[in-house]
Amino acid sequence: MSEVKISAEPRTEFGKGGARRTRRAGKVPAVLYGHGEKPKHIALPAREFAAAIRKGGANQLFAIEVSDGTQVLALPKAIQRDPIRDTFEHVDLLLVRRGEKVTVDVPVQLTGEAATDTLIVHDHDSLSVTADATKVPDHLEASIEGAVAGVQITAADVELPSGVELATDPELPVATVTAAPTAEQLEATLPEVEEAAEEAEAEVGEVTESSEGAESAPAPAAEGEESAQAKAEA
Repeated sequence: MSEVKISAEPRTEFGKGGARRTRRAGKVPAVLYGHGEKPKHIALPAREFAAAIRKGGANQLFAIEVSDGTQVLALPKAIQRDPIRDTFEHVDLLLVRRGEKVTVDVPVQLTGEAATDTLIVHDHDSLSVTADATKVPDHLEASIEGAVAGVQITAADVELPSGVELATDPELPVATVTAAPTAEQLEATLPEVEEAAEEAEAEVGEVTESSEGAESAPAPAAEGEESAQAKAEA
């Protein structure tokens, strides 16, 4: 994977308030660490960083030039996103050197088409591998071409590029091919689904009636109030 050059600037504000101000300025709060060096807090241009991650994936290699003159290579170690706005909240960057081996999780893509009337169950979407820091693949591939029901694709079946080694159990399941349900099987499950839906509606109705009853029932009078009411009636 080719490296992406990106500029950065030292970050002097910390905490939630400082991070919010950094993001409002169009930058992503980040920290550089590794190789026994003291962590360096920096801010990355949000647009450039987002574009690089969209194109190269979470293992994109960055050549970072900080405005204080520091030039380093780094890989994203942890990326925090805002799930609603889909923006980057914070990034941990691991310092690496050319020729250094790193262990990272790489996405697995299935290629080909399984046999007809089958379904593919994805057991693991990524695998842990060891590779040169400057040659981490953006994805791995495993073929399911012609696979019939009952076939299981494991980590050992995944194609590894030259220089990349598996760093997980070779028997780890990646995908399982199962038989697709027939029309008769789907129809047979309909009564069960309908029954479950009716039971759920009945339970909701009971809860609603109980709530309405509780709201309409008069509140119990205090002991003093009961005595006063009894005297008045007498």
